[in-house]
Amino acid sequence: MTAATTAFNDLLQRYAAAVAAKDVDAFVALYADDLRVFDLWGPWELSGIAAWRAMAAGWFASLGDEQLRVTSSGAHATASDGLLVGHATLTFTALSATGELLRSLDSRLTVAARPTEGGGWRIVHEHSSAPIHHETLKAQLRRAPTTATPP
Repeated sequence: MTAATTAFNDLLQRYAAAVAAKDVDAFVALYADDLRVFDLWGPWELSGIAAWRAMAAGWFASLGDEQLRVTSSGAHATASDGLLVGHATLTFTALSATGELLRSLDSRLTVAARPTEGGGWRIVHEHSSAPIHHETLKAQLRRAPTTATPP
């Protein structure tokens, strides 16, 4: 695993922990003040940390007593000239307060991050997406099993 992928996996683990704890401060701490987000949900785009904080506060509050688990797969990143670019598939799984599965979906994620003075990374751009079925124009929110062998 490359150092860039290790750094990206660290960001993904901190993201998952912040979401699981519904911790808005920990969540927005992953992002730069001047970030821009093209999210799968909600507005066409969000610009700046204040807009992202408001989105996170609303999202976490909407969950009520539900638990949300985020896992990642296929994470890969590269870093060059002070920019880390990574991509992964995230799975969001909602559980009831008693642990019963409520729903689950997959989302493709691409991020660009800048280094911080402390040696970490802060996300400056995030893009989440899902493929759209041409005939139905519906998003495919579950990743289809693949049979192809990776290169």
